[in-house]
Amino acid sequence: MEQYIKPFVDVCLNVFKDFINIEVSAKTPYFLEKDSIVGNDISAVIGLTGEARGAVIVSMHQKLAIKLTDLLTGDSHAEMDDDVSDAVGEIVNIIAGNVKQRLEESMKMIISLPTIVQGQGHAIRWPGTQTRILCIPFKVFEDDIFTLLVAIEIVL
Repeated sequence: MEQYIKPFVDVCLNVFKDFINIEVSAKTPYFLEKDSIVGNDISAVIGLTGEARGAVIVSMHQKLAIKLTDLLTGDSHAEMDDDVSDAVGEIVNIIAGNVKQRLEESMKMIISLPTIVQGQGHAIRWPGTQTRILCIPFKVFEDDIFTLLVAIEIVL
């Protein structure tokens, strides 16, 4: 299982460093119950199909999404708008694309376009009954946390 998780952590660390020019640190991963509320304000979802199916999600609070968008665009944003949604979608797109590239030797995957889910305390319904959902929290700045949620089922 670690062989599939490590690329997600490594890619996430690199994307934030190279793309946004900030350091993040991975915290202890844990499995999330399928019926759990995400508890954040915005999530970007990328679907996976092919030899592996599932989803990759980046989820965070509004304050952090706006702060990251400001860094990416060089503009100031006071509220959630299209720029914020696009920025969070682009972050998950880059993460999923880089992970896909790293895992291509062991499995072929196709990634979807990002879908943005907004709303305080939104829930994400996970398909299937066998797939486990791994939640990897990342600390960014002094006290902000975002989560990378990964649910992958290997299709044999």
